[in-house]
Amino acid sequence: MPSFPKPSFEFNYHTAVEISRLRAYRDNEPGRQIPAKASNRLLIATWNIANLGAQERRDKDYRVLAEIISWFDIVAVQESKDDLRGLRAIQAHLPGWAALFSDRGGNDERMVFLYDGAKVSLREKVGEIGVAPNEIKNIKLPGVTRQFAGFDRSPYLAAFAAGSFQFLLVNVHLFFGSPAKADIDRRALEAFAVARWADLRTKDKDAYVTDIIALGDFNLPKVEPGDPIYSVLRSRGLERPPHSTKIAASISTDSEYDQIMFFPGATDQDFTGNIGVFDFDGAIFRGIWDAYTPGQFRSYVRYFISDHRPLWAEFRI
Repeated sequence: MPSFPKPSFEFNYHTAVEISRLRAYRDNEPGRQIPAKASNRLLIATWNIANLGAQERRDKDYRVLAEIISWFDIVAVQESKDDLRGLRAIQAHLPGWAALFSDRGGNDERMVFLYDGAKVSLREKVGEIGVAPNEIKNIKLPGVTRQFAGFDRSPYLAAFAAGSFQFLLVNVHLFFGSPAKADIDRRALEAFAVARWADLRTKDKDAYVTDIIALGDFNLPKVEPGDPIYSVLRSRGLERPPHSTKIAASISTDSEYDQIMFFPGATDQDFTGNIGVFDFDGAIFRGIWDAYTPGQFRSYVRYFISDHRPLWAEFRI
């Protein structure tokens, strides 16, 4: 998406104070708790960090972003720009963490994995979901006349291991465009291409890893029957476990864009049942909330942190 406008007002916050508030909110606020890291558990998260590398964040903003990321073991990041300065600024505050990223796609975006190298190791498989020309005819949906024309941002995939758990993450940022039917149809075709690929690969005897987790920004309006994107994802067996909180993933809308989805069976057996959205904006920048309008508060949060909230899930390893 285009960069958000920079807020017109100044607010000088103290990083240590804000991080302390975030930790207290994480640990004590009902429905917001994130499990502490453990040697036999893996915390996987996804976070769309608005226009990372384009919006003029400061070192203290990157420290806040890195603090939240550090609570997890591996994080799929969307909206990291071709300019890697934002990503590198976060990494500077994550000692021992590694990054893996794609080349740029639509909207000048890279898809990124950030992971704690002390807990998670990269395996041999890295790539993107591609659809061969002779397979395009199979990417079709009832009531959709347009033809699948490829991904705006190719889903980026990589295999990892933590303990005995070997898994493949598919980092997704589907096309959005607009609420017009033509754009929703295009998004639905992309969603079906992801679901179909994951379904076929999970069942393939030659698959390198069969524990496949699709996560990221699906631009999913609603998790409910009849939603065109959700229905398509579910059509090939992907499941979205119920969250421990009903808070939507985007600060600017009530849409449930961000999701973590996987198949019943082996992956589901590794899942602990713990999953949730962390609404950091419920704890941070109280001084702005008290002194300015709600709109100004949101504009500050969207610009210096993000308009999306991180979503996480816990697995046994």
